[in-house]
Amino acid sequence: MGRVFVINLEGSIYSCKHCQTHLALADDIISKSFHCRHGKAYLFDKVVNITEGEQEERMMMTGMHTVVDIFCVRCGSILGWKYEYAHEKAQKYKEGKFILERYKILGPDGSNYMGGQEAQAIGSDADDA
Repeated sequence: MGRVFVINLEGSIYSCKHCQTHLALADDIISKSFHCRHGKAYLFDKVVNITEGEQEERMMMTGMHTVVDIFCVRCGSILGWKYEYAHEKAQKYKEGKFILERYKILGPDGSNYMGGQEAQAIGSDADDA
């Protein structure tokens, strides 16, 4: 494996919980109302220092989407996914946007989301992978 080049961000930063690689800025959060297997997830407009997996069709609570899983460029941990294509017209705003699972990242203050009861939310209007 060659040398890994990473982008360092300035400001309120979300980072990989395993290796602290910078991933996104708090200012780039579109929504905090999403959910995934481990609890909360945030929708971001921009994310850096990631690699993308293979494209796949995935049924979400809001319909069928074409997505790619995203991984930390430094340690390889799965972080969430990127929406490539939304089949439902009302979901088109997600295309090209990123989900970071809160359980897998550190917050701007270095906090680690632990899940708990929120991880068992039922009937959310947001996606559930």
